[in-house]
Amino acid sequence: MPELPEVETVRKTLVELVQGKTIKQVKVLWPKMIKEPDDAALFEEMLIGQEIVKIGRRGKFLLFYLTDYCMVSHLRMEGKYGLFQKEEPANKHTHVFFYFEDGTELRYQDVRKFGTLHLYKKGEELAAKSLASLGPEPFEDEFNLDLLKERLAKTNRNIKAVLLDQTVVVGLGNIYVDEALFRAGIHPERISSSLNEKELIELQREIVLTLQEAVDKGGSTIRSYVNSQGQIGMFQLELFVYGRKGEPCRKCGHEIEKTVVAGRGTHTCPQCQPKPLE
Repeated sequence: MPELPEVETVRKTLVELVQGKTIKQVKVLWPKMIKEPDDAALFEEMLIGQEIVKIGRRGKFLLFYLTDYCMVSHLRMEGKYGLFQKEEPANKHTHVFFYFEDGTELRYQDVRKFGTLHLYKKGEELAAKSLASLGPEPFEDEFNLDLLKERLAKTNRNIKAVLLDQTVVVGLGNIYVDEALFRAGIHPERISSSLNEKELIELQREIVLTLQEAVDKGGSTIRSYVNSQGQIGMFQLELFVYGRKGEPCRKCGHEIEKTVVAGRGTHTCPQCQPKPLE
């Protein structure tokens, strides 16, 4: 699933590709993707004549700010956007077409069909159920040491489970949780409330730095991620632990291990991230 750096990269490329364009027509081939309104035909009708004024992001959600509405898009596992000329053939995984007045087409492709689209009156999107419960953005001032300390002190869940929880901080998924914890020297099975202030300072710092570096590199292409211009991310070349089972740690040379923590495949260096005592 694309995480914050990948979604932010898609957002930036969509700004270049479609911001300022006006929608002439919309065609939905897989109505189940349209969650709000619950009528795909109405969704198509509401978008006619709408200009894409701005494209934002909240956590892993893309926010298309239109003339009158905000279209909220979640890419889920395999969702992709691409801008095409009308004469270019569409592949079988293309499920939504946005036809622009200039003759180009924004196409939403999704192999697994898990992606979702919601359309809200502009100004009401952040109160929607999927967005209202989200935690702070890691690049905003709200995500600071005091907040992290407060959130972690209240739970006996392991730190990986807490960081995957989008109500605590948004945008982190399996890749970047593993990477941030490695860089902070914290084992993912540590009980969150057991972290001391020094560890919390380091963890907050590494979450921000890891995500920022990934954004700067265009995200990580682990399986099929590409941005809206068909370019792959390059941060996977910088990963310390994720996807490197059996390879030597880039810091100490110890073999990277893979286990299951919080129900997710988890990569650690047992030397750099000591496992907590039972």
